[in-house]
Amino acid sequence: MKHILFVCIENSNRSQMAQAFANLYGAGKVVAYSAGSKPSGKINPKAIAAMKEVGYDLTTHQSKSLDDLPDVVIDYAITMGCGDACPLVRAKHRIDWNIPDPRDMDESTFREVRDMISNKVKEIITPLVS
Repeated sequence: MKHILFVCIENSNRSQMAQAFANLYGAGKVVAYSAGSKPSGKINPKAIAAMKEVGYDLTTHQSKSLDDLPDVVIDYAITMGCGDACPLVRAKHRIDWNIPDPRDMDESTFREVRDMISNKVKEIITPLVS
């Protein structure tokens, strides 16, 4: 079982969607987490709506800080393009995805970011579950 952590600043958009896609694509073989360096405490309604369109209920998620994570060995820590605002997380592998924060984007552009995240998650998950 591989443990993957997705980190962004607010843990309300990008990292939440990445965690959801990892749960979908890696079911039973991957444990996915998400957290924020400065969590907002809520999931963006646009993220909830965008994930509902692909059949995932993001209302079951909560915005969390890195301190809220369980004490497990993280195989992959993936930052979502938050630069210095994403602290160093101990992990076997660290990857930075330069993904724009969709928080203030219109619905169409928000969906493009969602789909970008979906594709990147598939790229990393596929070899892990094969």
